[in-house]
Amino acid sequence: MKERSVKYRSNSAQDTIALGRKIGSRLKEGDVVGLIGELGTGKTWLTKGIALGLGVDSEDIVTSPSFTLVNVYEGRLPIYHMDVYRLADAADITSAGLDEYFFMEGVTILEWADRCIELLPPQHLKVTISFVDQTSRDIVLSGSSSRAVEIIEGLA
Repeated sequence: MKERSVKYRSNSAQDTIALGRKIGSRLKEGDVVGLIGELGTGKTWLTKGIALGLGVDSEDIVTSPSFTLVNVYEGRLPIYHMDVYRLADAADITSAGLDEYFFMEGVTILEWADRCIELLPPQHLKVTISFVDQTSRDIVLSGSSSRAVEIIEGLA
């Protein structure tokens, strides 16, 4: 299947959370979202929105699992939120057993997915966030599997 992509412009953390909420409302068991972007682009803000869209209580604090590697949140599906910033490469990720989460019951969100893109299942949704200026970001959702395309087209 041909890759499909769509670009959004976020002008605030609230815009990023709102887009994340829309994405989260469309996710199903087994979905994997790979987030790519520099420090400070808003990967965790998007994850906060995805968690809300998956029914995580707004009182639950979604934070980047930089030191724990994985945070688990309970919504309508379990959410496995991973951050592999401190890991060097795909070998470190597999030796830590993080790749097993991609096949568990729930949704997996992986920050710094570009460090192990080859480990992600083919149906993953890739989200690339880049700086436009101090407050604005471009957020590109892309994928070539039928599931990724379904998610992308469901947002339109």
